[in-house]
Amino acid sequence: MELIHALDFLNLKDVSGGWVDAVWDLEFTETEPLDAAIVIKNGSKEFKTLYSHLLPYMTDTEVSPLGTDGASQSVWTVFGDNGVSVKSLVAVLSYFVLGGKSKTASVQQRISALQASSLYLLLLGIPGSVVNKMFHQILFDTCLNTVSNCWPQSLVKKRKKDTLKSSQADGKRSKPHRKDNDEMDVDEDEEQDEEVHLSPQDLLKIREGVVLLVKSLLRLLLKFPLKDEPQSADNCVQMFAKLTNFEPVIGELNFGAGQDIDDMRTMPELAYYGLWLLCSSNHGDEKVSLRRVFHRVLYVILMMSKGESGKPSLMMATQAVLAARDQAIGFVSHVVDELKEPALPFLRILLQHISFRMVDKTDYRTHGAQAVAKLLAKMPCGDYASFIKWLFDYSRQSKVAYRMFALDVTMALLEQPEREANENLDAELVSFLSHRFLVHNMVFGRRSDASPTVRGHALTCLAQCLELPSMNATRSIKELFSTTSAQTVLDGHSSEGTLNSQTTPKTFKTLPFKTIEITNSDHASFESKDTMALLKRRVSDPKTNVRKCALQAMMGLLKHNVIMLSEGNLTVLSERTRDPALSVKKKALQCLIDLLAAHPENSLVQKAWLRGVVPAVVDAESSVQEKALECLQQTILSQVKSHGSYSYRDAQQTLTWDLLGLLCDHCQDLDRYFSRAFTVWSKQNKFTAAFINNLISHTEAEHAAGAWLLLSKVASSCPRLDYGKILDAWDDLVRSKNVTVTTSCHILCVIGDIGEHLNEDTKSRIVEDIITWLKSFEMPLEVISASVETLCRLGKAEAVSDTQTFLNQHCGELVSVCEAYLSGVILNENGAQNLNEDLVVKHLYTLGVASLHCPSKVGKRIVLLVQSVLTSSVEQQSEGSEELACSQPLSQFKASSMPSSVRAHAVITLGKLCLQHEELTRKYLPAFARELELCSELAVRSNVVVVMCDLCVRYTNMVDRYVPNVSACLRDKEPLIRKQTLTMLTNLLQEEFVKWKGSLFFRFIAVLVDSDPTIASLCEYYLVHLLLKKNPVMFSQHFIECIFHFNSYEKHKTYNKFPQAASEKAKFSLKGAQNKERRFTIYRFLLVHFTDAQRFNITIKISQNILACFVDGELPLDGDGAAVLAETFGILSLKEIKLSALSGAEGAGGDEPHEDEQMAMAKAVMQVAQKKVVSQVQKKVFIESMIPIIINLKSMLEQKRSPVLKDLMGYLQLTMQDYRSEVKEFFAADEQLAVEMEYNLKMYEKEMEAQMAHCSLGGDAASGGTPILGSPASAHRLLQTGFATPQPFGPSHLLTQRLVQSDRRQPAKQRSGPHRSWVMVTGDRNFTPLDGSVKPKGGVCDRAISTPQGNIHEVTFGDGVSAIFSDRRTGSNTGEGRVLQLISPDQQTPVPRQWNVQSPLNQKRTRQIHQ
Repeated sequence: MELIHALDFLNLKDVSGGWVDAVWDLEFTETEPLDAAIVIKNGSKEFKTLYSHLLPYMTDTEVSPLGTDGASQSVWTVFGDNGVSVKSLVAVLSYFVLGGKSKTASVQQRISALQASSLYLLLLGIPGSVVNKMFHQILFDTCLNTVSNCWPQSLVKKRKKDTLKSSQADGKRSKPHRKDNDEMDVDEDEEQDEEVHLSPQDLLKIREGVVLLVKSLLRLLLKFPLKDEPQSADNCVQMFAKLTNFEPVIGELNFGAGQDIDDMRTMPELAYYGLWLLCSSNHGDEKVSLRRVFHRVLYVILMMSKGESGKPSLMMATQAVLAARDQAIGFVSHVVDELKEPALPFLRILLQHISFRMVDKTDYRTHGAQAVAKLLAKMPCGDYASFIKWLFDYSRQSKVAYRMFALDVTMALLEQPEREANENLDAELVSFLSHRFLVHNMVFGRRSDASPTVRGHALTCLAQCLELPSMNATRSIKELFSTTSAQTVLDGHSSEGTLNSQTTPKTFKTLPFKTIEITNSDHASFESKDTMALLKRRVSDPKTNVRKCALQAMMGLLKHNVIMLSEGNLTVLSERTRDPALSVKKKALQCLIDLLAAHPENSLVQKAWLRGVVPAVVDAESSVQEKALECLQQTILSQVKSHGSYSYRDAQQTLTWDLLGLLCDHCQDLDRYFSRAFTVWSKQNKFTAAFINNLISHTEAEHAAGAWLLLSKVASSCPRLDYGKILDAWDDLVRSKNVTVTTSCHILCVIGDIGEHLNEDTKSRIVEDIITWLKSFEMPLEVISASVETLCRLGKAEAVSDTQTFLNQHCGELVSVCEAYLSGVILNENGAQNLNEDLVVKHLYTLGVASLHCPSKVGKRIVLLVQSVLTSSVEQQSEGSEELACSQPLSQFKASSMPSSVRAHAVITLGKLCLQHEELTRKYLPAFARELELCSELAVRSNVVVVMCDLCVRYTNMVDRYVPNVSACLRDKEPLIRKQTLTMLTNLLQEEFVKWKGSLFFRFIAVLVDSDPTIASLCEYYLVHLLLKKNPVMFSQHFIECIFHFNSYEKHKTYNKFPQAASEKAKFSLKGAQNKERRFTIYRFLLVHFTDAQRFNITIKISQNILACFVDGELPLDGDGAAVLAETFGILSLKEIKLSALSGAEGAGGDEPHEDEQMAMAKAVMQVAQKKVVSQVQKKVFIESMIPIIINLKSMLEQKRSPVLKDLMGYLQLTMQDYRSEVKEFFAADEQLAVEMEYNLKMYEKEMEAQMAHCSLGGDAASGGTPILGSPASAHRLLQTGFATPQPFGPSHLLTQRLVQSDRRQPAKQRSGPHRSWVMVTGDRNFTPLDGSVKPKGGVCDRAISTPQGNIHEVTFGDGVSAIFSDRRTGSNTGEGRVLQLISPDQQTPVPRQWNVQSPLNQKRTRQIHQ
């Protein structure tokens, strides 16, 4: 008997029965040591021999070994005939199995454990094992665990550490370094060192043992049903799921039936075959089996490692892990294809759990979305539409990660062909099959999401839709931006819902693998007419990421002609190249580059490209400069070819000359930025001889204007030019009258650049031509300026005296000609009647330009002539110019009737004269100031502002006294002058030629409420991004004086005492109730840009310098004083004045998914500590400095029956929410006052709540979503500012007295602990009631989460707060309007908050003690 001989190495006869009984009694959890005399050979060869002899008995009886009589013989009969005890055999096999559990087990022990486990599983599969009681659940499970016990765990630990590092790298900030983690790493290293070192050969042997065990288990599952052993079936599924990513597989797996186990070579192939076997009804109910298998496959698809207990850990997305994920998807698809209808419900559950358990990391979301899309393809139309409906509700959940993943799934579905409805499909589900629904509702529906991350991702997806091959998706987007499309969001479908399964899940760990239902409770719709306006608002979104995504979306829409390529739409892109955020600048540049590549022939696109790219060469960020320079070089510089090789069919060359033509024509204002690019390129030696020759070849062709533009930029850095062609071009310019103004200026610039390389004869000839040309006064003003500049460059000599002699000769000649002409016009009695306006302007302009180079040739007569042009009448002479007026021949002419353009140029010319003569500046500054005040001509006032600001640079001290006259133009009736004055004053303030003296700051800050939104926005930019960076304390220094100044209050001994004219006071006054909103706009703007230290100090200064002055009687409590006092309390009540460390502004985006739990916990701990320290300091200051003043003011206001008392009580009502307990302690010494204060506060709260009881909250349907339910922070924001998307409209009720009383019955420690409820009063003074059709958010009934009933909204699985809603209610709806939100008992709140509710019994006892 070969089988019996094969058993000899186990020495079963020598094993004592007591030892065997002990092993069975211990249920194979451990084994007693064998007798030392018993030696069992530990060899793999013997195990293999025994396995080979037992294997035939597991097959059919026809191939079983034959007995002596020729009949098939059972192995159990063989064992019995030869005295082999089955019980002893099992005990000895368990000895080997348990010997491989230790981490220090040798290689041979591990191999023996695997082989012994295989033998045991083989014996279980032999018919008759049940009768012989071979099966033992604990030993069976131990054999299954042998794989994980024997395979070295160091590889798994290394993988986990790599995963941890990758997750840290994905986050914005690294995790805090903790000592506990270091100690843990040390322990792990010590454990790793204790493990036996395994060579590659050893690992191969262990793998062979694992393969043998798995094949044995597969043979067992074919023979041995686990219907009565559900736990063992679960363990089998768990083991197979772990083996799916045991090793990589080359090629694709075949999941078809009828495979031979012996032909399978890879571990994943064996594992999936085992999972397929476990789906059979032989191992339990088919539904239970499918649920069990799909539940384990879920983690493979999620790329997570799920152990027996604890939260699944994320695995690194390596190629092997991604391959295992694809194999799992293929397996699920195979199961659905084979089983059809029975598998569809569990496929739906699998997809739902993929959605709810997906981690919020971009790569994992993308892979998860692809998995959902692939598996959805296996669903029939009805189930597919039903899941899309569920996904639509899922996309409106309050958790950001859910909404992000829903967008990714939508994009993956749009890549698939659109499904067509069959005849049996329910009519309500038909709409869910179309790509139109996915684009309109799933993607565009998130356009106004409360989370900036979701908003940005939705816009990105919208742009990606245009790149998809699906024409239906593109058509759907065009419907959104067409003027005729109808409403697209389905009525009756939820924008947010709740999770509701058979057991209410609270955490990730306890979420059962069951159907996740989401209830619907609201209606949402939007109109397409607002889509473009909304997209433009997103381009200016406060969040950087949203602006980037909006730019991408707008570029896609323009690129695919979804929206019109209009100047307004293109300007949005070009303006974003000057965005404060670096990433947005780069994104805008890239969008313009891509758009130009798509529409190179469109002139509007070309213009937008120039206006976006060219100014970027002077950007503050070097990376932006480099990108702009690279773009200009590739598009313009490198595309210049010789004229002979030019072809209009060459799109690149055509684009280059089109762009240069725009720079010469419509975009001349970009010339200085363009010149900066050539300055940089000249240092990099970019201008080769071939490039210059190519340019010159175009100077006589159709692109001459662009060629001369480039030559004017490069001539100064390229001395080797073809001077002959340039001089020929000059001769043509002198003779011809058809050369454009821009080209003339460029030719003159080139002439000036090459002047030093020309001989004297040529120079003299050119100078003579220029002088003749200038004396003709036929040139435009731009050419006059360029001609004089070229004349000066031609006359430049080594000696300064020679240069000045040349300028005095030629420029002096021009001055004399201008003087003679102006004398003839002004001094001639009839000269003004036959006035040639254009000729006078050219003479004035030439006089001003030439006089700058020869100041000695400017006589008094010339000054008087120019001043006479500016003077409008004798009666309007100002007092400051009396001395000058006496010497003027005013009797020789009547009141001036010069046109506005002439007087405007006279101002510029007089300003240029003043720049060279200080005494003229001193005389004419009063005249300029008079013109600003009295002149009604726009051009004149505008030029006066320019002149006075230029004079301020040259004569700073002299002009300083006239700065108020200039700043008064900030209230000019013309927007152009207001904008120009704002810009020029900003430049002077930046260079410190002007200081913040007198009323300048208040006039400047008042522009924030300018009637023109563009000017107000420009002022905000100047203040925040230019001036505040230079002087960070600027806002805080002037804040208190703003209160007095804008209320025109002058009774304070210190503030608002600077001199102002009555007209100026009236012009800048914001006094009165009609201007209250404008004043508070300014206050809010200033406070938003305060630091916490400045907010803290300004609160103290307000109490000392305003409130205390009313208490001490320094300021009378009259009508004006009452207005100032009421406004002060309004400012103290603003949320912007609260410290950000206490108001939680920094953590307002707590639902953003970028931080993992450990990082979020560390941040929360730091915020709590910071908040505690800051809060203690602020409370102390509040009680010591504010409360005494408030008490005295209250008494004073009550005596005078002042209406300001209401403002004081409103301020107290807000502040007492945070400081109520401290204030009570402060009032303890005066019980009567404390009771009175408490009563007044309660009465005020009831009054406010009574007003709010008639109001309800409504959602903004046009925002594309609905508000979020979630944390108390989000609820607080909701009550103050309205709804934020997405949030469901659920039933709401007021807080009942019963609920409050039930909470009061809790012990004090429990109420103040981390599981407390959070009560918030909705009676906010700043609350604005919205649409009355929707009930207030946050209504609850008197039950907790332990007693669910009805729809449970916002169950967030341990990541947030559960807001509980119910339609059932006891009591009336006239109670106090409050919101109660209960934190889950399983989730600790990182930031504890103190209760504001006290028991009436405690209050009663307190009164009795005092009495």
